[in-house]
Amino acid sequence: MTQKIQTLIKLSTCALMAAAPTWALAHTGHDHSALTGLAEGFLHPLTGLDHLAAMLAVGVWSAIAVRPVWLAPLAFVLMLALGAVLGFAGVHVPAVEPMIAASLLVMGLLLAWRRGMPWAAAAAVASVFAVFHGAAHGSEMAGTPTWSALAGMVMGSALLHGAGVLIGQHMAGRVWLQRSAGGALAFSSLLVGLV
Repeated sequence: MTQKIQTLIKLSTCALMAAAPTWALAHTGHDHSALTGLAEGFLHPLTGLDHLAAMLAVGVWSAIAVRPVWLAPLAFVLMLALGAVLGFAGVHVPAVEPMIAASLLVMGLLLAWRRGMPWAAAAAVASVFAVFHGAAHGSEMAGTPTWSALAGMVMGSALLHGAGVLIGQHMAGRVWLQRSAGGALAFSSLLVGLV
């Protein structure tokens, strides 16, 4: 196991242990506080396989094909926050679920083809899909303390992107693995579209 992966595992374990005491309070029936909102926001991107896969995929694709490597993850997190604010505010964003499925398809194909693009286009692709992921998160988390939930969501999402970057760096030179992962992700978009 590489040093970077070991470091990521340690950081992830610490973050999860820090959030663990508030998980019991994250269930319905408890008063919502800033701390529970932070924990709910942090855990929310980790609990939906479609969101989890998309955020990891942005990091993996960035490590393999996007320069600078931090650009697409940063664009995704910023626009995810905007989408979440829309969702918290009750703004109806049309076609959320089809766009989430499309994000898996597009990210899977970009990863399978190991396709890079100019930095502005990479940021735009990540940004467009992030708004829909954020809107879904925000509308699903209505009733939680907005700003603390948003902060937790941004932290959880950034952690997933970072993990994806480390995974992508570990996949460097393994074209068959990159293409297999991209194909599996693209195929998963069909399953998300059916659910």
